[in-house]
Amino acid sequence: MPPEDDGRGARVSGGPLIRPVGDRALLVEVAGAAEVGALYGWLRERQAAGGLPTVEEIVPAARTVLLDGVTDVPALTALLRTARPSAADTAPGPLLDVPTVYDGADLAEVAALWGVSPEAAVRIHTAPEYVVAFCGFAPGFGYLTGLPQRYEAPRRATPRSSVPAGSVALAGPYTGVYPRSSPGGWQLLGRTSLPLWDASREPAALLAPGVRVRFSAVRDGAR
Repeated sequence: MPPEDDGRGARVSGGPLIRPVGDRALLVEVAGAAEVGALYGWLRERQAAGGLPTVEEIVPAARTVLLDGVTDVPALTALLRTARPSAADTAPGPLLDVPTVYDGADLAEVAALWGVSPEAAVRIHTAPEYVVAFCGFAPGFGYLTGLPQRYEAPRRATPRSSVPAGSVALAGPYTGVYPRSSPGGWQLLGRTSLPLWDASREPAALLAPGVRVRFSAVRDGAR
């Protein structure tokens, strides 16, 4: 099937929108985080198997995947036009357990928003298995999907000037863990002592796209 072209990029009916970025990069636009995760996993598996034209970097975001340093743009474009990746078709990423003390400043407020007790809110938050959809904001900060849509929480109306490192928080459909102290407007549920970012470690970031995450409730001082 020939691609549709609206002057901004090429799309096969039902497929992703593919935009050129300079001479050696492509930006692929999809419907949302689930489609980003499926495409990212599909690309990484084919890259590992040698079935992908050389790409220096694959960068997922909320609704896009950037492929940078592409040696053969026409070949990769043709491959992407036929891609129909599904999360079920890709191997799951590694699983990371994040021990969390649920004593965040906004836990009671989030529980009230959900219409449950703080104890029930903890059970709700620890129930899903999350996946890092993409990274951004700060080195080592992963945007985690997996919390059911009915439990989405808005950002705070007024951001805090400083959020402690290790804070476990919510904003919209995402859960995140602040890897270092920084300003932030997410709802704080708790904290972890797990060092998510360490420049002297390989890899420096524990949260990378595709990593699966479980939050486990622990007492203060427990690891």
